[in-house]
Amino acid sequence: MHRQVFLLATAQALFQIVSVLVMTIGGLAGSILAPSPELATAPIAAMFLGTAVSTVPASMWMTRVGRKIGFVSGASLGTLGGLLAAGGMMTSSIALLCAGTFLAGCYQGFAQFYRFAAGEVADDRFRPRAISLVLAGGVVAALVGPLLARWGGELMQPMYTASFLFLAATSAIAVGVLMGVNVPRTVDTADERAAVRPLGDIVRQPTYLVALFGAVTGYGIMILAMTATPLAMTHHDHDLTATATVIQLHVLGMFLPSFFTGSLIARSGVLRIMLAGIVLLTAHVLLALSGTGFYSFTAALILLGVGWNFLYIGGTNLLTRTYTTAEKGKAQATNDLTIFVVGLAASLSAGVLQNTIGWQALNVWLLPWLAAAAAAILWLQMSPRGAAVRA
Repeated sequence: MHRQVFLLATAQALFQIVSVLVMTIGGLAGSILAPSPELATAPIAAMFLGTAVSTVPASMWMTRVGRKIGFVSGASLGTLGGLLAAGGMMTSSIALLCAGTFLAGCYQGFAQFYRFAAGEVADDRFRPRAISLVLAGGVVAALVGPLLARWGGELMQPMYTASFLFLAATSAIAVGVLMGVNVPRTVDTADERAAVRPLGDIVRQPTYLVALFGAVTGYGIMILAMTATPLAMTHHDHDLTATATVIQLHVLGMFLPSFFTGSLIARSGVLRIMLAGIVLLTAHVLLALSGTGFYSFTAALILLGVGWNFLYIGGTNLLTRTYTTAEKGKAQATNDLTIFVVGLAASLSAGVLQNTIGWQALNVWLLPWLAAAAAAILWLQMSPRGAAVRA
């Protein structure tokens, strides 16, 4: 059990390096090739489109062939994506660059199930910590992802070509790690298959809806602000080194708390941790409004990361209580598809909003979203179902 969680955490670290690398320089690379500033974040949006398109097929296919085959296939797509993106930079083709990041997004579509796989190999007591520890693999990504983006920025010409070659190499290493993963395939009994509920019945559960809305809020707000940050910092005369440092600290904020988020959930309850995530994201907005200096960006993005961590891990933990083993494929796929459709919309909107209303106004618009999520969590907490969730 612990060995499998370690391998999944390692694979998570490698996958997140790929994701963070694209988030760090995707908009900057796009700004070189895009025909207009509003399309600068198209490579990042393509990554989320790839994730949204691949999430449901990945989940359903792994239900049939197993986690290992699916995970190895996803990492292989990441390798190909890095090579295509590098080719896009070398040929000045925004379409080829976006095709590469689209495949990196397909890799993400498979990799998002690492956390669910951790829950499947862990027993009931270890499950919250297993999910948190796998996501904690992102701490390595926080240190390495922006570093590779910065090193590769000018290592080869055109700019960022080497960064995307680093992406391909990282994905190839992940293929090797995932060859050791062995998640037992569950065999459903005839009674379990007969008891499988329609997808609509699963999704309409209040607990499922609150779990989904919490995770969507954390992910959507994080992607919107994180995608806009490199463009906003460039607009306010910060260089690539400063931008990479801010992204690095942000990603540390995303994943470093994972070492204890599971314990906090076990001690304080999942709904309280999700509410704490809302508070932290609100604090991010307030710090973003305090100024556009390096330290304002840094503090805001760190809180953005920690707030995402509490909402995303909390939402994942809460979601696992809403479906049976036989229902996991469609329940997890619907959850992640929704999250990444919102991520796609957020990444597409980031460039437009940054270029039209600016960094601070963009953040103000996040407050109503946060208020709605807080209301949903509080409603579940005070409802009769909330007692079962707290148990």
